[in-house]
Amino acid sequence: VLQLLRGVQRGSEDRKSSLGRLRWALQSKETQQKFVRLDGSIRTLIGLFTSSLADMQMEAARCLHELSHSSDPAVAEACLPVTSYLLTYLSGHSVEFTELCLYTLGNLVVESEAVRKQLLPQGIIPVLASCIQSPHEAVLEGLGYILSQLLQAKEAPTEIVPLVLDSVLPQHMLRMVCSGLKAGTGAAVEFAWCLHYIVCSHTANAVLLSLGALPALTSLLLDMASEIPQGAPEGLELLVCPVLRCLSNLLAEETGCEGQIQDERLLIALFLILQSFFQQHPFIVQECLWLLNNLTADDPFFCSALLSLDLLPALLQLLPCSQMAGVLVLTVLCNVAEKGPTYCQQLHHQPALPLLLPTLALPDPEVVGQCLELLHLLFLHCPEAAADFVRQGGHRALEQHQSTPELQERVRVLLDMVRQPLGAATFSSCHAALSSFS
Repeated sequence: VLQLLRGVQRGSEDRKSSLGRLRWALQSKETQQKFVRLDGSIRTLIGLFTSSLADMQMEAARCLHELSHSSDPAVAEACLPVTSYLLTYLSGHSVEFTELCLYTLGNLVVESEAVRKQLLPQGIIPVLASCIQSPHEAVLEGLGYILSQLLQAKEAPTEIVPLVLDSVLPQHMLRMVCSGLKAGTGAAVEFAWCLHYIVCSHTANAVLLSLGALPALTSLLLDMASEIPQGAPEGLELLVCPVLRCLSNLLAEETGCEGQIQDERLLIALFLILQSFFQQHPFIVQECLWLLNNLTADDPFFCSALLSLDLLPALLQLLPCSQMAGVLVLTVLCNVAEKGPTYCQQLHHQPALPLLLPTLALPDPEVVGQCLELLHLLFLHCPEAAADFVRQGGHRALEQHQSTPELQERVRVLLDMVRQPLGAATFSSCHAALSSFS
């Protein structure tokens, strides 16, 4: 390592060759740590990085990029002196050079809070905002990468998100995400995750809603679902995931948002995406169900649409997909059942009970507990469901959980409800049921 550094420092004719070999050597974690401890190592790289010789400048940039991959915060902090130059060169003379600078900065901010604290006063957010006008997909993808790293930092909600919101970045990110199907998904995926991290900070929803994020992302989801029958583009699932999360989180944080997107096509799009991706990309199932849960949690519009569009059978088929999927399917059904007798009767008539009985046999207390919640709502609002439940042997399935500590009280209340004659439920038994399930 010392020999390579001396070869670079001497300015001999083979300096470029020494830089190239140094770049390969810096792929090793041990070499990275040794290099930054050598006197004048980073200073030498900075000198070449800021030189007027384009080929030397590019090789030095590649060496710095290799150093930025280190997971050792000491290596990242040794690179602190180069950060201001990296920012300056974001308006570089070539796409490859600008891309290298973006990814080097992105890697450095991941590992070091000291780097982030130095970059913010240096004006990194305004500089990045100026890059978003680039016509080059590679530059935009690198920009999305560094922004997503900054927005995941622990200090992001208080120190970084406000700066991003005060810039032109949110509206441009939203535009880039929504044009992702036409312009290529690489940058769109990065910007979609950026929007997700901004929403998760809990300080930005009003800004994003004012920019029309809900209708824009809903329209994008409809467009993505329409692509599926013709053959989904490669990597579409990578864009679907953050878009689903953005919509879910916006709906979870803001009451009344459901009313802004009362469109039955959204449910059809969700189930098309579920059907298309659940075998090869099962993680999409959970994301779709989170959104479905937030859509049905308060607004009866989507509960009615779920039933009128006959989507209940497709929803129930997802029960055995995974533990989390099972809990979320049952939670969505509870959202529907909570809307009252009419909804519970429809659930009963679109036979949900036969599919709930196997769920009660599962060993998972969380899934069974959510199933008990649904049964309670059904029995309370639709007594004939309780009678059918007994006829199908459901009471025996309940009895199996009488000794499970976290379930036994709810099981006891449900057994009391199903043992009563049809229509004989009294106010006191309903009151007991409500208190046990609250």
